[in-house]
Amino acid sequence: MSSKRPRPAGKNGRSARGNRRAPARDTGARPPEPAQVAEEYERLAGRHPEDLEELLLEAADAWNEAGEYDSALALYERLLERGSDDAVEEPDLVDAYRISTLWDAGRDEEARAAAAGFRRRHPRHAGAWTFVAEAFEAQDETATAAEWYTAGVTHVLGAGAAVTVDVVEAHVQGYDVETLLTGRHRVRRLLGEPHDDWDAVADALHERRASALLGRVRPLDELHDPLRLKRLEGHGPDLLEREIGEALDPASSENPVVHAGPRATCVLYWPRDELTGLLERWPRAAEVYGADHAGHLRQVERTLRDLSEEGATQLAVGRATVRDLEAYAATSGGSPDFPGTRSAYAAALARTGRAEAWPPPRNGPCWCASGRKYKKCCGNPALA
Repeated sequence: MSSKRPRPAGKNGRSARGNRRAPARDTGARPPEPAQVAEEYERLAGRHPEDLEELLLEAADAWNEAGEYDSALALYERLLERGSDDAVEEPDLVDAYRISTLWDAGRDEEARAAAAGFRRRHPRHAGAWTFVAEAFEAQDETATAAEWYTAGVTHVLGAGAAVTVDVVEAHVQGYDVETLLTGRHRVRRLLGEPHDDWDAVADALHERRASALLGRVRPLDELHDPLRLKRLEGHGPDLLEREIGEALDPASSENPVVHAGPRATCVLYWPRDELTGLLERWPRAAEVYGADHAGHLRQVERTLRDLSEEGATQLAVGRATVRDLEAYAATSGGSPDFPGTRSAYAAALARTGRAEAWPPPRNGPCWCASGRKYKKCCGNPALA
């Protein structure tokens, strides 16, 4: 299991590092060691107590990368022990990080005990439930992971609540609830469990979201087929590339996700003002990109992740503008309202070097240009 942790945003939705720079590091070619980074963050936390939580989480992340699990655990426990007047913003998420670190450290019994304590509190943070469930899945405890994914959905939506596509999409944590349902579908498929109503909801959510951007969708039942996974392990990248080529047919004029050269796939992203302008001119585009910008951001990130899980090795985000689309349509003789024109526009962005490779570095700027680190923005699956 990776020791790298997704992080929530800093206070007021910003990264603490936005205004607090770490002390100068070695400017030579070699990057600093993770332990050095961790020590710098801890020193910085002492100087800026107003950003203590954010900086200590950064330090713990670096200690994990260094394999210094006891140091990381000490920081998680320090945060969780803070008084009610100065409590952490996301204690359940911090506890989920702590549980995963206990597994990484080989302290299995402590990890199980901590997980049991987490569950007794009945938290309602979907991202935290996902993180603990994935930790059990990474330990090959598939049946236990299935129980955790199921419990997570129940706790977040409420016992006895209807689990439907509309309920999940309307929920404030809908993105993360879908992630729980998808994880549950995956491990139940591995266990050979019969397809149930919640699996059907996961299928429908996947199809509704992915079809808008991918056009032709590979169902979850197929993606999570244990025999398929074994074939992929045995045949390596050749089979993966063949599947991607079949799923993303560049000859399809309705497909807004475009191969732009060998093994390259580009997804269009519309910044907030550009999405507004696009929908004002061509309202039908909402069927593909969504009607609100927050949903569009999540849709683009999830589509890229789906493509990566299917085996795509080169992915890119094309930052689209209405003006550029209109100019491209004018030169190509197409209509900006036609999906095929937008697909060709995406390919042109990638072909001419105007698309950004995905994923960006975890500590690099997010592809959406929010100014935050990728791991704390679109790259953080635990954000509600």
